[in-house]
Amino acid sequence: MSGHGHGHPHGCSCEGEHEPAERGLEYGLYRRIDVEKLQCLNESRDGDGKLVFKPWDQRNDREKFVESDADEELLFNIPFTGSVKLKGIIISGEDDESHPAEIRLYKNIPQMSFDDTGREPEQAFRLSRDPTAELEYPTKIARFSNVQHLSIHISKNFGAESTRIYYIGLRGEYTEAHRHEVTICNYEAAANPADHKVESIIPQTNFIS
Repeated sequence: MSGHGHGHPHGCSCEGEHEPAERGLEYGLYRRIDVEKLQCLNESRDGDGKLVFKPWDQRNDREKFVESDADEELLFNIPFTGSVKLKGIIISGEDDESHPAEIRLYKNIPQMSFDDTGREPEQAFRLSRDPTAELEYPTKIARFSNVQHLSIHISKNFGAESTRIYYIGLRGEYTEAHRHEVTICNYEAAANPADHKVESIIPQTNFIS
């Protein structure tokens, strides 16, 4: 009895302890970004856009941030090192009018410019101020299931002349590019004999119908 009593509360406490760590792992897609090729358009200082993609436990770090330059807009072009299924996004800024108010997400448009932002996004969100990086915006996973490149357009803030961002968190699943290609090759090689059989049957079926 005593052993059972000890085991049960221990199990409960473990779940509580591990939950934040698990969320940190879920927001690990920043490790899958090709940081050298990441672009941030309209950043006030070159390279600052790369600083906001950081580990979960550094999400409230105020030392690293990006601020817009000419106006309130920012455009991030984010290449991944493989294929990503994006499930959610967190954007955190200052608790004032410089916080992003609206974002538009685009996929697989490398080297996207502000001229391209007139096209229909895959998804858009109206944001709430989130200085502590707690609010997740869930994506439509079917639209973001095979993302090699993600563009995030910050189209407006809450009224300030410039926009400031401390943290952008991306949650999802990752598949390495070379493994994916090998899988496709193996599948095609195995499927070829079957394809020939199907081709010979289909014309007859069409003719009868």
